[in-house]
Amino acid sequence: MISFGRICFSRLAGGVRLFSQMSVLRPLVICGPSGSGKSTLLKFLMDEYGDYFGFSVSHTTRRPRKGEIHGKDYYFVTRDEMEKAIKGGDFIEYVEFSGNMYGTSKNAVKDVQKQGRICILDIEVEGVKNVKKTDLDPRCVFIKPPSMQVLEERLRGRGTETEESIQRRLSKAEGEMKYGDTPGNFDLILVNECVKNTYKYLREFLMKNYDLPSDILHAVEQ
Repeated sequence: MISFGRICFSRLAGGVRLFSQMSVLRPLVICGPSGSGKSTLLKFLMDEYGDYFGFSVSHTTRRPRKGEIHGKDYYFVTRDEMEKAIKGGDFIEYVEFSGNMYGTSKNAVKDVQKQGRICILDIEVEGVKNVKKTDLDPRCVFIKPPSMQVLEERLRGRGTETEESIQRRLSKAEGEMKYGDTPGNFDLILVNECVKNTYKYLREFLMKNYDLPSDILHAVEQ
């Protein structure tokens, strides 16, 4: 792994501490099958280290809903604008859903970095492949379930998935697990059997690689 030396912090008004060296603000990529527990782990992380991390603002071609603000909730653009930006290599990842396009641009990640925060990218395998081709130099973590059987039990336990949706997610998960287990694709692979224990391992990895302080009250133990 590449080291940039110790990270410096600056304390701003209100007690929020932010990173002061942009060269060390390598994005954090979190990847894993649906049902692996990524959302819970990210909630623990933001509860404890929310001052240090941030999420990028996505682009979309859909129209703003009532109360949504351009540049805060989404960057609302036309399909033509987004397709041209994608062809120009400006996007890390993108998908189309219900006739609308959604995606994460390189500039959106850099906007988080300019705030002195580490940008979290919760993206799928194709997005991981794309971000590795950029100059963002991310640290990549793969979250996996203990087994496909456990993953299926979790998906069914949601009570919100149709049988077709479950089978589609399981089929997709097989390819994701294969990519996740391939040596060199990720800096850290975590088997999420117990979410509290998994978060502790994730926390240790982040403290070591981002030099995060250890004197923050551990959210999971509250």
